[in-house]
Amino acid sequence: MANRKTKNPRTVLVTGASSGIGEALARRFAAQGHALVLVARSADKLDALAGELSAAYGVRVLVQPADLTQPGAAAALAAALRRKRVVVEVLVNNAGVLEQGAFCDIPAERHRQMVELNVAALTAMLAAFLPGMRERGFGRVLNVASIAAFQPVPMLATYAATKAYVLSLTESLSEELKGTGVTVSALCPGVTATPMVAHAADGVRACMGGEVITVPGVVNLAGVLTARATPKWLLRAVSGFFARSQM
Repeated sequence: MANRKTKNPRTVLVTGASSGIGEALARRFAAQGHALVLVARSADKLDALAGELSAAYGVRVLVQPADLTQPGAAAALAAALRRKRVVVEVLVNNAGVLEQGAFCDIPAERHRQMVELNVAALTAMLAAFLPGMRERGFGRVLNVASIAAFQPVPMLATYAATKAYVLSLTESLSEELKGTGVTVSALCPGVTATPMVAHAADGVRACMGGEVITVPGVVNLAGVLTARATPKWLLRAVSGFFARSQM
């Protein structure tokens, strides 16, 4: 399917842009003609991606290496962009980390890192960029959550809890910001073999269209709808049974 350039190109900041869904989202936005600000810890990977996207799509790509788990990193990033007179109109909060295993077997430091990046850093990015969007009367935010946000997931307990936070925050902000010209969306990919490009296409469409929640893939969507319709006590019992059977 050919990519079509948008009539209203925006400046899109993507965190966790050096690989995975973040990279796929950056490619999709670039293909539509949007300028990009790429954020991740790996400067080398970001530089390579920036050169590729700029050459392929003729868009401006700015690289801003940052470790968003560091205190003040989001505010420092926002300040650096203001000095460069870069106005972020679309924020993609994709940076995140996953650790699988029994809660007691995962080191406390790894739990802390998941909370720092998946929750604290994402919240700091919103605090740094949302006020400006609201003042200007336009903005789009895409928070990358997970289908794990909809139910307890033994063996992914902390990760699922962080993504539940992301989903809840997204839904709350989508209501707070109604009528301001700013929308907040959550992309909730699953663990099925849905191609990364499909995640990106659905995410960009939902983000720019102002959809609050999007779940890529028919199987994933069916699972989410089932989870939402199932009593929590039963959902816990079933997920716990299957998790223990795999131990």
